[in-house]
Amino acid sequence: MKTFLLFSTMFVLTLNSNSQDLDPVKPPTVKEIKAFAAKLSPLQQKFEATSWSTNHAEERLQSFDKFIARTVKPNPKFKTIYIQQIGGLTKSQEKAVEAVQEFLQNFFNSPVKKLDHASIETIPQSARRTHPQWGDKQILSTYILERVLLPKRPKDAIAVLGLTATDLWPGGEWNFVFGQASLVDRVGVWSLYRYGNPDADEASFLKFLLRALKVALHETGHMYGIEHCLSFKCGMNGSNSLPETDESPLAYCSECSAKIWYRTGVNPAEWFENLANLAEKHNLKEESEHWKKSAELLK
Repeated sequence: MKTFLLFSTMFVLTLNSNSQDLDPVKPPTVKEIKAFAAKLSPLQQKFEATSWSTNHAEERLQSFDKFIARTVKPNPKFKTIYIQQIGGLTKSQEKAVEAVQEFLQNFFNSPVKKLDHASIETIPQSARRTHPQWGDKQILSTYILERVLLPKRPKDAIAVLGLTATDLWPGGEWNFVFGQASLVDRVGVWSLYRYGNPDADEASFLKFLLRALKVALHETGHMYGIEHCLSFKCGMNGSNSLPETDESPLAYCSECSAKIWYRTGVNPAEWFENLANLAEKHNLKEESEHWKKSAELLK
C-alpha cells in the first residue's frame, strides 16, 4: 500500500449531493485544461521549502503531464466518497464535519455519504498507544487504513475517508500524523485531535474548520492520485507542523486544480464559482475571495 503522510513530526526530531450539475458528455479536453490553468498564473505563489520538503527530499515534482500519463479517469461505477466516523464527536466538531462534507462534494464533484459510526472500542490494544513523552492517547493510522476502512469499502466508493477525534500515529518513530491516505486503495484517515477548541468562540471554530478542510481536501486529493505539490503554494503541499499547516492555503494551485478537472470533468469556471459561494457561506472570506478571482480569470 503506497501511502502519503500529512502534517507529521518524527519522534527523533526536536521539533443529498450538492455536486455540480455539469454536462458529463463534454468534459474539458487536456488542451482546454492546460489553457485554463495558464490563465491562473497571476494568482500563483512560488513554492517555498518547508520542513516537510526538507525532510522528504526524495519526493519529486508531479507535473500535470506526468499525472495524466499515470492516472486513468475514474471508472463510472466508482461514484461516491464515503466518510467513516470512528468514535464520538462534540456538537461543534459535528458542525465542522458537515461543512467538510459540503466542500468534499463540490471540490471533487461527487456525492458524499456517511457510513455507520465505528466505536473506538473496536480498535485493539495492539493498535493503540500512549505517547511516551506527551501522554496523548493515540491509534495506529495504518491499522485504520488496512483493517477498518479497506475491508468495509463500498463497491461504488471513489474514496473512503476515516474521521476520528483521537490522535493518530503511523508507527515507528513518528510522534503523530494529522492524516494518511493510500494512492492505490482509495482509503484515507484524518484526525481532528490537534485543531484546537471549536467551542471557545467563533474565531476558534473558523480556525478549527479551516484546519479540518485543509487536511480533508489534501488526503482526498491523494486518493485521486495527486502527490505532494512542489510547484506552488498549494493545498497539496506537505507540512511538518501545525504552524506550517496554518500558513499553507486551502486552495489547490493551478496545476493541482487541473488534475482535479481532468479526473472529474468539471467546468473549471463553474467549479471555482461554486467553491467561492460555499466558502462565503461558511465565513471563509480569504478563501472565497481567492476562488472568486480564479473564476473571473477563466471567463
